[in-house]
Amino acid sequence: METPVYRNSTILQFLPQFLVYTRFFISPLLLWDAIDGNTSIWFILGYVYAFFSDIFDGVIARRIGVINALLRQSDSWADVILYLCICLSAWLVHPDKIIAFSTPLSLIAFAQLIWWIVNLAKYGKPASYHTYSAKFWGITLFIATIGLFGFNYAGLTLWLAIIAGIVHTIEEIAMTLILPKWTHDVLSIFHAMRLRQISS
Repeated sequence: METPVYRNSTILQFLPQFLVYTRFFISPLLLWDAIDGNTSIWFILGYVYAFFSDIFDGVIARRIGVINALLRQSDSWADVILYLCICLSAWLVHPDKIIAFSTPLSLIAFAQLIWWIVNLAKYGKPASYHTYSAKFWGITLFIATIGLFGFNYAGLTLWLAIIAGIVHTIEEIAMTLILPKWTHDVLSIFHAMRLRQISS
């Protein structure tokens, strides 16, 4: 079968990396916009771009066949930096709402800490599974973030993001305990169990 032209395009092959790198670049700019306790329209626009870049970097990489472990790890780190900046921005701009949700937010932070510890202890580096639950969590985080910074709302949307995050984190901790070696792009705990059976 003849190789599609887009597979040989240097520009297209670099596009997923470009989307990841711009997410790294935009994240501190979001925090900079919030440093005075207020955010402008550029905060929302920048975050919307970052969110959709996170979707399309993987889609494009799979389409043109350039997915690899380094790209997926970079993608995961870009997400960490993005939402760390979002969390700090939320504290600077909406401290009252963060305090009101301090208990559930502390719970998800603790769950994420356990996730990091388990992965570093077993693999020496963070996991990069990109599960379905991670994608769902990302959607709920997008809705909650737009609600908070765009409409000054932190009710049901933030609760949904917290619950989705806890479920996702528990699943990925279990996946790390199941999988004997570090593997990227494992879509769910059921996929992890199948990989474990194949490798055993």
